[in-house]
Amino acid sequence: MTVARVGSRTVQHDTADDDAPQEPRPDVDRSVRTYHPRRGRMTEERKARTAVLLPRYGLPAGQVDVAELGHGGPVVLEIGFGLGHATLEMAQADPSTTILAVDVHTPGVHRLLVRLDRLAIANVRVHEGDAVELLDERIPESSLAGIRIFFPDPWPKARHHKRRLIRPDLVRLMASRLQPGAPLHCATDWVPYADSMVEVLDAEPLLRNAYPLWAPRLERPLTKFEQQGVEKGHEVRDLVYVRT
Repeated sequence: MTVARVGSRTVQHDTADDDAPQEPRPDVDRSVRTYHPRRGRMTEERKARTAVLLPRYGLPAGQVDVAELGHGGPVVLEIGFGLGHATLEMAQADPSTTILAVDVHTPGVHRLLVRLDRLAIANVRVHEGDAVELLDERIPESSLAGIRIFFPDPWPKARHHKRRLIRPDLVRLMASRLQPGAPLHCATDWVPYADSMVEVLDAEPLLRNAYPLWAPRLERPLTKFEQQGVEKGHEVRDLVYVRT
């Protein structure tokens, strides 16, 4: 058995497998956060309710068995679901697809869990935490039927661009987790970020643009952040890239 450093992890493997061809794992810089660590205020009642519901709608510990999670059907990762309104709408519109919804905002996690329970929606799983960490450590390669990133923080100041979710190392990580032909669907109302997304996504050899440039809005639900952007006169742009 040998021990090696891969990104931020220590990996052990049998030397008998050393000669097998393997695709290099993405080297991800996990020291730069892509989000504000907002937790928000939670009453003791809400904390108790979340503690009950999260094991029911969350993920088991350890490596994610994507096939089991989706009961043999497709599993799509949604990064940053906010309060979960769009998540619920997409889940109800396509009950055959399991949505793995990830966010760091505790009150939003609580609200989504409560609504899932109230509406008896069975095709959503919720993870409270860093999506990059989840992808890097627990999601197998070539396992996801899609990734959705709707209105991520644009980090508009130049000195904060390194915190953007659509940056080269993270795009390579996301692409490696997609099945061949599976889409990475991004949407933003910040045009400079949209232009930056195109540059980063075009440069990733594992992805190709499914459209000449911008994608149509398709059947994506209207999110709270999109509505706010529209009210401010912002131009909304969608991008859909697929795994080669």
